[in-house]
Amino acid sequence: MIPLGFYLGLAALLFSIGLYGVMTHKNGIRMIMCIELMLNSANLNLVAFSSYTNTLDGQVFAMFSIALAAAEAAVGFAIFMAIYRMHDNINLDELNILRW
Repeated sequence: MIPLGFYLGLAALLFSIGLYGVMTHKNGIRMIMCIELMLNSANLNLVAFSSYTNTLDGQVFAMFSIALAAAEAAVGFAIFMAIYRMHDNINLDELNILRW
């Protein structure tokens, strides 16, 4: 069995890659992909601790989180496609239509 520390290290690495992507990328679709990477690192932690404690609680929360992430991605992509149709660009630094 793989020790818990390896799972936590991998999850920390995935989360840091996602955080770096959110802070540096300007494209909206790339930002959503990086947010999904951060959510998957949290799911990895939930499943790792669930396996470590021999309970199913973490796996249930991970399945719920995956369903919420899918809904978030669908809504986000729909918004970005609507913005792309209006402006032919998804660069978030150049857009100001969501401001007052």
